[in-house]
Amino acid sequence: MKKWLPFVFALAVALFLTACGTSEEKGSENGGASEGNKSEETSKLTVGASNIPHAEILEEAKPILKEKGIELEIVTFQDYILPNKALETKELDANYFQHIPYLELQIEENGYDFVNAGGIHIEPMAVYSKKYKSIADLPEGAHIILSNSVAEHGRILSILEKEGLIKLKDGVEKSKATLEDVVENPKNVEFDANYEPKLLTQIFNNNEGDVVVINSNYAIDVGLNPVEDSIAIEANESPYANIITVRNGDETKESIKTLVEVLHSKEIQDFIVEKYKGAVIPVSE
Repeated sequence: MKKWLPFVFALAVALFLTACGTSEEKGSENGGASEGNKSEETSKLTVGASNIPHAEILEEAKPILKEKGIELEIVTFQDYILPNKALETKELDANYFQHIPYLELQIEENGYDFVNAGGIHIEPMAVYSKKYKSIADLPEGAHIILSNSVAEHGRILSILEKEGLIKLKDGVEKSKATLEDVVENPKNVEFDANYEPKLLTQIFNNNEGDVVVINSNYAIDVGLNPVEDSIAIEANESPYANIITVRNGDETKESIKTLVEVLHSKEIQDFIVEKYKGAVIPVSE
């Protein structure tokens, strides 16, 4: 019997250690599940945005989203091309920088499978000049500099038509109008649409051209107030709401729905009104 005792003891120890190992593995598995549940409770959302006002608005929304279990990471972009590329390659969960006509053009040109998850605000497009105080003061053959983004041309031409500078072809859909749709141009103004949107503020500061039409996010970024500093501005009823854009199907995700709800909240909309003084207008659809 004594001869067997060491063997029995060793066997018991081995069985005990095996049981502990199994228990630890199960605990580890349960721990992983627990961590998984925790990650579901506090989900991470990565959103690409233009610096101003989009990233600023998202920063204001961050603590509210955190309370709702969403950790928001904001990735800023200086142009209008890369945010959609990053969304397509899944580097982003959503982006917030573009309006619907621009998104539609990008889908048409690049085949993106993106959808609008909700409109958040409007940035009225505005016309600036260092030489003239109103559109009516523009001389014969005035040089008008605008974005090379065709998606913006109908928007810009609509402002100029409303100001009486040009007339567009009857029946043309204003948001899709192009320079070729200008049928009356009494002052023979010249349109120069060869510049990236982000360069327009520099062109304005260099006093190039007679008029420069600038997107409000770039204008605000360099200290221009579209309401106070422009000689003409888009009407408040503009259809060009800036939206949360996601890959098709992701609009139903709870984290995306919560993001849009927070950006539509009274707290965030009041922040937009107070901070931007009419240069950015909140929307709730």
